Amino acid sequence: QLSEDVERVSENPTDEREGEMEVHEDASSVILPDSELGTTAPSLRFSKTCLKNVFSVILLFIYLLLMAVAVFLVYQTISDFREKLKHPVMSVSYKEVSLYDAPGIAFYPGKAQLLSCKHHYYDHIPPLINPGQPGDIECTTQRINYTDPFTNQTMKYALVVQGPRDVKKKELVFLQFYLNGTDQDFSAIDYLLFSSFQDFINSPEKAEFMKDCESSYSGWKFSGGFRTWVKMSLVKTKEEDGSETVEFKQETSVVNYIDQRTKPRSDQLFFVVFEWKDPFIQTVQDIITANPWNMIALLCGIFLALFKAADFAKLSVKWMIKIRKRHLKRSRQVMNHIN
Repeated sequence: QLSEDVERVSENPTDEREGEMEVHEDASSVILPDSELGTTAPSLRFSKTCLKNVFSVILLFIYLLLMAVAVFLVYQTISDFREKLKHPVMSVSYKEVSLYDAPGIAFYPGKAQLLSCKHHYYDHIPPLINPGQPGDIECTTQRINYTDPFTNQTMKYALVVQGPRDVKKKELVFLQFYLNGTDQDFSAIDYLLFSSFQDFINSPEKAEFMKDCESSYSGWKFSGGFRTWVKMSLVKTKEEDGSETVEFKQETSVVNYIDQRTKPRSDQLFFVVFEWKDPFIQTVQDIITANPWNMIALLCGIFLALFKAADFAKLSVKWMIKIRKRHLKRSRQVMNHIN
């Protein structure tokens, strides 16, 4: 049989080659579409997937950057709020009034005597008829003795006078003092302003009231031989505990008094005028500019952006992992098909 087969092959060599070529051609015709499927279409899909992955990574980094900015904003907002709590802003407001609560004017004349006191209106002071002589005292006055609040040993004598009230009529108080001789080179009278003369009158302990006023308010002086013009303005300050303190600001102008008395004298005359500068009461208080509700709203918005960014980042990572798995699965399928 073997010899017969060999003879058959030797007799028909061309037929055998043609059969082998047909087999190879059939095999090549079968393998060719598979090779095209593995090289052209998957490469296109791979490039699109690669672009999507790169774009997702870029978006992920952008959202991570936004999250970092949001965290910085949270820190900066909290820091600014704490700084504003530590350093409140001073607020100044003005309230216009037609009548003031009459202030108290406490004089410490020493040996000087009050000659006259009168309320004038519309900024008009008539000339003195008998300077240096006792005149009319038309002001509400009160005399009081109390111990010095700083030494508790020295007795002080104070003459308390009711100050002006009507600011629209330019009410003023004009006072004249007389001092017969002095052993000092300079002669002056001390005075003190406090917020309410009525509070002094209603106080059951006037000595203690004056001691508190002297401890709380500043004192000033006016000199002899001049007409001292004092224009007052009222400043109210609201403290953090809700209490309110009152102080006076003054604008003082001094005019020389020409003594026209016939004989030269060694005595001294004192003239002083008190009036309100303007009808505005100045109120000063500390205001915290940091608004907690604005900060809470800003923090809520920042935290919402953080949660949204974190959610997007999580979904992006899951989507990238899913795409990667799908790509690997398709690659394995194509390689299996080719094999």
